Amino acid sequence: MPSKRKPAVANTAFQLKVRIEGIEPEIWRRLIVPASLTLRELHAVLQGAMGWQDYHLHMFEIDGKRFEVPEDDRIGPEDGYADERKQALRSILSKGMQFLYVYDFGDDWRHLVTVEDIAASASVRQFLPRCIAGARASPPEDCGGVHRYPEFLEALAEPDHPEHLDMVDWAGGFDPEVFSLSQANALIGALCALYRERGWGFDAA
Repeated sequence: MPSKRKPAVANTAFQLKVRIEGIEPEIWRRLIVPASLTLRELHAVLQGAMGWQDYHLHMFEIDGKRFEVPEDDRIGPEDGYADERKQALRSILSKGMQFLYVYDFGDDWRHLVTVEDIAASASVRQFLPRCIAGARASPPEDCGGVHRYPEFLEALAEPDHPEHLDMVDWAGGFDPEVFSLSQANALIGALCALYRERGWGFDAA
């Protein structure tokens, strides 16, 4: 990790690689995101890119500090934490650094995010966040986390497994090897629009 951070200038975008820790072969995505986004907005982009459904709590851990949305705005974040809605990527990220994004504190999906590059953009807000590459599907919500995921896959793949029919019915056609770039970008766009509509970011009025 760089010893001195050089903040990105306004009209730039970050290239990020995101992978779920603890699963092989890797489940990963490569993203381009405006440096002007907040961590709250990045959360929405990550949810769309990874195919999560934004059902659960999340947090970021960057340079040893935790960022999240406070449970009560009247109280603010807990001691040692920071409000992710007030943190622009350009002020806290730099090329080469890595940080952690955790989704669903029960299943504990831990994503290692690497800042691969910084690219120029003519207009940050017109330069929409997008996924440019990836591999394999993210696990279904509430399947038990990294330690239970192999058991889920085994039950799904083996017709003689006692839980096979239940898993097939529950998973709804899930294929762990399938990644769709167009679907990832459609989900990113849908979540960005939803957050904008609800006043949670993306130039919301």
